[in-house]
Amino acid sequence: MISKHFIRKKFIGLVYILVFAFYNSFAQKPHIILIVTDQQRFDAVGYLEGSNIITPNLDQLAAEGVYFTNAYSSTPSCTPARAALLTGMSPWGHGMLGYAKVARQYPYEMPGMLRDLGYYTYGIGKMHWTPQRTLHGFHGTLVDESGRIESDGFISDYRTWFKLNAPGQDPDKTGILWNEHNAKVYQLEEHLHPDHWKSEMAVEFLENYDLDNPLFLKVSFARPHSPYDPPQRFLDLYEDLPIKAPFEGEWSEKFRNFPKEREAAFGDFGVDHAIHSRRHYFALVTFIDEQIGKIMAALKEKNMYDNSLILFVSDHGDMLGDHHHWRKTYAYEGSSKVPLVIKPPKSFDYDTSLKKLPHPVEIRDILPTFLEAAGGIKPNIMEGSSLLGLLADPNTKEWREYIDLEHASTYSFDNYWAALTDGKEKYIWFFSTGEEQLFDLEKDPGETTNLISDKGHIPKLELWRSRMISHLQERGDGFVKGGMLVKRTTNLLLSPNYPDKEWSNQEGLKFWREEVDKGFKK
Repeated sequence: MISKHFIRKKFIGLVYILVFAFYNSFAQKPHIILIVTDQQRFDAVGYLEGSNIITPNLDQLAAEGVYFTNAYSSTPSCTPARAALLTGMSPWGHGMLGYAKVARQYPYEMPGMLRDLGYYTYGIGKMHWTPQRTLHGFHGTLVDESGRIESDGFISDYRTWFKLNAPGQDPDKTGILWNEHNAKVYQLEEHLHPDHWKSEMAVEFLENYDLDNPLFLKVSFARPHSPYDPPQRFLDLYEDLPIKAPFEGEWSEKFRNFPKEREAAFGDFGVDHAIHSRRHYFALVTFIDEQIGKIMAALKEKNMYDNSLILFVSDHGDMLGDHHHWRKTYAYEGSSKVPLVIKPPKSFDYDTSLKKLPHPVEIRDILPTFLEAAGGIKPNIMEGSSLLGLLADPNTKEWREYIDLEHASTYSFDNYWAALTDGKEKYIWFFSTGEEQLFDLEKDPGETTNLISDKGHIPKLELWRSRMISHLQERGDGFVKGGMLVKRTTNLLLSPNYPDKEWSNQEGLKFWREEVDKGFKK
């Protein structure tokens, strides 16, 4: 006969095993730290060869991990890029072909999927979602929406904090508009800057984090997106540093003479204006790098750093006057190419001699990367691919040859395009005009010479054009007909895959024209 003592002992042992297994299942999973900047172009980092940009903390992440030299934002403006980040999908897949509202809910969403895998999920900073308090699976958020009020009664957590800490002061005292490319030193005390607030909140959160669950923390900064408003001490660092003038292509003359509006999307404002803007922009990059360093230090203080997968990325770039283009939404490198760094946890098995990878990667690849790191399974419908496989085997033949880019019409109807690139060459098709551009990015990284009329590049042109036809074929006769690319007379902002049917193409286009277009017509 089995004694009660024996049964009790076995029961306690079984409970111990189950509890240990439950705890160990969390302990084996890395913390996932996602750091996002807004409108930081790919070359605004210090770790690139020949760069004089001051980013010691990003440089450290790159030294301890891997950075990608050909990372892109397929739809390079704020909200569609964030839809790709949220869903792991292409523009056609998540449905946003240009700037519209991120849908209220998608079948698969980053915070919710990681939450289901046992993570405690928290977001700090700019989300740019609608409604503005939407969680998409986060346990909680602290948001800063740069003064935007798009939901009834909304006030951001930063603005509430600001009123508490600076009664009667104006958080917009610097006086630069949200899409302006003039620049000015931040006019308040540094600790009141919205991106200083984000890092302080992130550090405070990490200091208070004592759960056994692995952590998914997203910290999303609002800069270096304009306003270009660095604190003075960061601008001082660039006082004597040489700043490169914008690229000017042989094809870009037609963008020179546009009205000198404060938020102009096109126009020649002079080299001095561009360098002045760039100096302040790069100073903002250094300011944010210091904030990232605070987060890294807090992770180390909590003994979480070594077991953290840290991924740094920006949602899109900033032309900064290249080819007389400002802001974003363009196919060119300054707009569509972004920095992307992965620092794996120490437990990950990968080739630590790797420092950079040239594969064409995109924001849609971030969610699949996190799912693999968290021990999850990527749904078949998800179009992005995990980057961890490239770290393990950079010579794999299974990675994509090129990545697709596009953006619905913005600023001018002619700025309606789709592009393909492998990081070495880029082909651009303009829907509204039927124009094409082909660039050799290895010989001409500034995209100054369009090779379309170069007879020596006819085979390359035909190859890329056939790839574009294949890419757009599924969209029907409005895009490809009789095996030929079709010029379009209407703008398509949302694909049929967009899940929020209340937000129609007509409403979306109306929103863009009223809120963003600003009348930049040819």
